[in-house]
Amino acid sequence: MRYIRLVRSVCRPTWPKVSGPLQFRAFQPDFVPRDPKAKPKRYKIPEFYDPYGPRPPPSHKVIQLAERIASLPDEERHQLMPTLSERLSHPKLQQISTDGMDIGSQGGAAGAKPEEKEAEKTAFDVKLEKFDAAAKIKVIKEVRAFTNLGLKEAKDLVEKAPVILKQGITKEEATDIIEKIKAAGGVAVME
Repeated sequence: MRYIRLVRSVCRPTWPKVSGPLQFRAFQPDFVPRDPKAKPKRYKIPEFYDPYGPRPPPSHKVIQLAERIASLPDEERHQLMPTLSERLSHPKLQQISTDGMDIGSQGGAAGAKPEEKEAEKTAFDVKLEKFDAAAKIKVIKEVRAFTNLGLKEAKDLVEKAPVILKQGITKEEATDIIEKIKAAGGVAVME
C-alpha cells in the first residue's frame, strides 16, 4: 500500500487539471463570450402552437362565404363537401379494411354484437390425430393411396401425428378419407 502511495506522489501527471468545458473556443471565429451577469431572455409563449407560423387574417370574401355556409340548412350543408370534392377533382377516399384487427367496439358502447351468419365452409382439412402401433403399416398404405407420396415420405408423415394429411378438399372426400383411415386403425378428424 505504501508503495502505491509513493508512486502516485512521485509520478504526478504533467497535464493541467481541467476545470471548464473540453472545447477550446479560441479557434471558433463566431464565438462571443457570454456575460456572466446577464439575465436569461424571457420568451413569450404563444397560446397555441401553429407550425405554419402567423397567417394573415382571411379576406372579406372568405368571411362572407363562411357566413353563407353557416346559414345553410343541414341538408344543403351535408351536400357541400361531396360537391366541392367533385368540383375540385379530389380523389374519393376509400374505406380501409379492418378485418382481422382488434380495434374495439365500433360505437364506443360495450353492447352485444349483432349475430352474423357465418358463410358455409366448403373446404376442409383432414388431420391424423393418432394411430394404433400394430396398424401403422395399414395407415401408411392408406395415406399413400390418397396423397400420392412415396413410402418414406408417407411413413415420416404418419410418424409426425398429429399432422394434417390433406388440405382444401370437399366434405365428401374428407369423410371418405376419415372412414378409410378408421378402417385401417387410425383416428382422423375433419377441420
